[in-house]
Amino acid sequence: MGIARGVAEENPLFHRLDPILDRRREASHPAHCVLVIGRDGVRQSNKARNGIMANQNTDYDDVKQYRLDPEREQELLKTAGECVFCWANKAGHPIGVITAYVPVDGKIWMTATRDRVRIKAIARDGRSSIVISSKGTPMGGGKTVTYKGHTVIHDDPETKMWMYRLLAGGMAAREDEGNQFTEGLSPELFVKFLDTPGRVVLEFTSEMAIPFDGDKMAKGTAAAYADFAAQE
Repeated sequence: MGIARGVAEENPLFHRLDPILDRRREASHPAHCVLVIGRDGVRQSNKARNGIMANQNTDYDDVKQYRLDPEREQELLKTAGECVFCWANKAGHPIGVITAYVPVDGKIWMTATRDRVRIKAIARDGRSSIVISSKGTPMGGGKTVTYKGHTVIHDDPETKMWMYRLLAGGMAAREDEGNQFTEGLSPELFVKFLDTPGRVVLEFTSEMAIPFDGDKMAKGTAAAYADFAAQE
């Protein structure tokens, strides 16, 4: 179901994800002193090396400062439309697939047929993760968020039809010129297309988030490199 990318942000079917964002606390990152090797081979602090990377804002190795802001994270969740859904097999190896999703009230909803490996794995162990990228969205590349959490399977008709309608409505509202499948898509007809006996719905609940903003890192890296080059 990797076909629902780029759902319009203003689509009322796609609700705010404040519960996910509100659960995430911004970590505090006290300034620290990075140790480097000087040209004479002696370990010295960054402050001792003419201030190279003495400022936390130009230490591009510390990616915690490049967190995606909550507002941009919400924008990413609303517009990406596809995610990498990851689980563990019986041997404990992580496996992931790209799939369509719908974000609703702090949860991420997906669908698949019961014979898919991921359904059997989640039935055995609900621990899972989701990775979302801004690649291919109006936000441009480089913005990502990873969620760690648990997934449960729903097989009741009411939940399935609710999710199918949201997914179909979002796909019909997207602007994807040249896509022969979604162009002129009828939401009502697509709901009937999805509603097969073997299909189930997955509900993912996030317990931890790792947001990343590549735009911030690009600026920080440029500043750190400029400071480094000035000392050479």
